[in-house]
Amino acid sequence: MAGQGNIIVGLDVGTTKICAIVGEVSGDEVNIIGMGTYPSIGLRKGVVVNIESTVDSIKKAVEEAEIMAGCEISQVYAGIAGGHITGFNSKGIVGIKGPEITQNDVDRVIDAARAVAIPMDREVIHVLPQEYTVDGQTGIQNPIGMSGVRLEAKIHIVTGAVASAHNIVKCANRSGLDVCDIVLESLASGEAVLTEEERELGAGLIDLGGGTTDLAIFSRNNIRHTFVLALGGNNLTNDIAVGLRAPLAEAEKIKKKYGTCLSRNISADETIEVPGMGGRETKKLPRQILGEILEPRMDEIFKLINREIHEAEMQNFIASGIVITGGTALLEGAVEIAESIFNVPTRLGKPRNITGLVDVVNNPMFATGVGLVLYGAKNQPLKKFRIRDKNIFNRLILRMKKWFKDVV
Repeated sequence: MAGQGNIIVGLDVGTTKICAIVGEVSGDEVNIIGMGTYPSIGLRKGVVVNIESTVDSIKKAVEEAEIMAGCEISQVYAGIAGGHITGFNSKGIVGIKGPEITQNDVDRVIDAARAVAIPMDREVIHVLPQEYTVDGQTGIQNPIGMSGVRLEAKIHIVTGAVASAHNIVKCANRSGLDVCDIVLESLASGEAVLTEEERELGAGLIDLGGGTTDLAIFSRNNIRHTFVLALGGNNLTNDIAVGLRAPLAEAEKIKKKYGTCLSRNISADETIEVPGMGGRETKKLPRQILGEILEPRMDEIFKLINREIHEAEMQNFIASGIVITGGTALLEGAVEIAESIFNVPTRLGKPRNITGLVDVVNNPMFATGVGLVLYGAKNQPLKKFRIRDKNIFNRLILRMKKWFKDVV
């Protein structure tokens, strides 16, 4: 049973693909034993817009993963993204009554920090402790066992739209899966691609997906800031389709085969074949046109992310640089453009700290799926924020039905 023994499954419900990654946990080692992917047609910008299509895609991806791993999948850690995701910092203070700080005191201070007004249509997805302060002594990672009279906690709260979170759970449930937890995709990707040094010194992780671009800033082993931009690889594909007057499916193929963000690196004699629309003839165009279409859009995405970093005053927290991951990060020249805009060292992030099918998942597009497995392995014994459950969802539906009946 996935998620109940030493098997953990990550389900990346993305805009362009559904990906199921199966990991076997033994001690501190995570062994990837199976993977399944299937095109996603039921999501737009990270949000479910067609339940039936999404359920069908999840079933096919999970079946493929089951065959490869040789096990039955019943529980998953699901990723969530989309423009509705917001993150903010909060802090709380409590008095210490006993001779030393206990787990109960830590729980109380986190409860005090998360006691902020959240609109009814939003749900808390993560409560992530950043650091603790004991009697003015800052930068404490674990205060348990210390003496003091006042404990302060700084936390990062990630919230999302209730409907979007429940739609992901609903799609998984209809596919015959239980959801152990819903995890912010950029947080999961960080588990997979960042080194210990980057997490400690400070790094910005940019996950370039199909529908969204997710930013997560890590420092001192904790998450400091999160942001989701509703632009991604699909915008690049759309630009190609409009600019070259090509069908969307062909535009996606052209992007993957010939796409580049640096038009200056393309020689003048390079050409690409563009299929005509509505039965028109195929035409040959200079490859340089493709660079001139993609470069401004990629430039725009990174500039909007850079603006967010400066507005949140997080520029001093990315000392070790930027890591870009996700399928769109594979585009030629993406690293160079990011480096020129952020003015810090930039690298491509691929899944690490795993064994098994390393060659199969050694690609930025599988960073979220692998990260969900690593997140599950790390948080499995805690089950601290496992508030999303099939029964809770069913009760909510019954309440809503009753409410509608009363209104009608």
